[in-house]
Amino acid sequence: MRVLHTADWHLGKTLEGRSRFEEQEKFMEELVEIVRREKVDLILMAGDVYDTVNPPAAAEQLFYESVARIRAEGCQLAAIAGNHDHPERVASVRPLVKDSGISLIGLPTEKALALDVARTGERAIVAALPYPSEARLNELLTIDGTDETLLRRAYSERVGMLMRKLAADFSPKTVNLAMSHIYVLGGLESDSERPIQVGGAYTVDPSALACGAQYTALGHLHRPQSVKGEGIIRYSGSPIAYSFSEAGQAKSVMLMDIEPGKEPKIEEIYLSCGRQLVEWNAKEGLAQVYGWLEEGRDAGAFIDLKITLTEAMSLGDIQSLRKTCEGLVHIRPVYPQLEQADMPEERVRLPMHELFKTFYRKQTGGAEPDDAMVTLFMELASEDRDSAVEGSESE
Repeated sequence: MRVLHTADWHLGKTLEGRSRFEEQEKFMEELVEIVRREKVDLILMAGDVYDTVNPPAAAEQLFYESVARIRAEGCQLAAIAGNHDHPERVASVRPLVKDSGISLIGLPTEKALALDVARTGERAIVAALPYPSEARLNELLTIDGTDETLLRRAYSERVGMLMRKLAADFSPKTVNLAMSHIYVLGGLESDSERPIQVGGAYTVDPSALACGAQYTALGHLHRPQSVKGEGIIRYSGSPIAYSFSEAGQAKSVMLMDIEPGKEPKIEEIYLSCGRQLVEWNAKEGLAQVYGWLEEGRDAGAFIDLKITLTEAMSLGDIQSLRKTCEGLVHIRPVYPQLEQADMPEERVRLPMHELFKTFYRKQTGGAEPDDAMVTLFMELASEDRDSAVEGSESE
């Protein structure tokens, strides 16, 4: 059978207030096209269907309409709730779709999915574990003390126990798959993932996933990557870059040909649906930025701009830049003279009134204090110093 692994759609998510809905629509269109072209039998969606527990109606509509199109291509879907999802919301339509090749699992259970693929006559057993928070597992970790190693070990053991229970129906005659939405120790994070661990206490050791699966499909981390452990364990990553920490990442889904008792043949299919997120470092000031915009550099991308300046940017400069390029998300001015004055050895050399000017410029984005303000500061500083001397003499 042909199985496709994807995760972390985050339907409804924005970027600093900018809609990503059009990109999400294009991803779903691309996914349906991949299903059609590659004749996919089963999609494993490993959590974070939505970005919030109360997603906008348009995001829910996009999900349901896209799933209907996937089913029209003869492909089944198994989706689990992630840490961003409301488990009951994800599974709310389960009674309506349970017999139509759509499996939606909101809360952890002890029973695996059994899915029959008519095209090949094979059966897939999927040990599917939605995001296993303490609340969702209905179990609080009652360990004396706060030792992080003990907490992580107890959490991993609980996850491992559930995975083994779910995998009890694995057999040599079935395609044996595992799926969960967790943070596995050693995975590389990005800024757009909501933390599901505190100081590492809720990370999972790869050994907890040793349940006999031929392939383990993971969700949560947005960078596509493999995890060291028993068998093949992978994060598919998000289909769209959702933070600038993901700038330059190639987004993809994982496609595999798999049959009972054999190692799957895996292919990474790269996606083209999302706008690029890029970082610009304009060391030559505003003129360099306008030059890049005129030449069409990174057209259509969202941009995090770092710009080196010798004078403060005016509100008019900022408005002009944003009017010229709607993709500018962050504009971060850098003042080398202020950074230089921030060095401890430089601060020691500067007289008091120059230190105050430097501090004022930094706090106001480059504005200069007038002479009256500097004089007032020096008077206050002198009074404070005199009071300190008088106090030490009286002790």
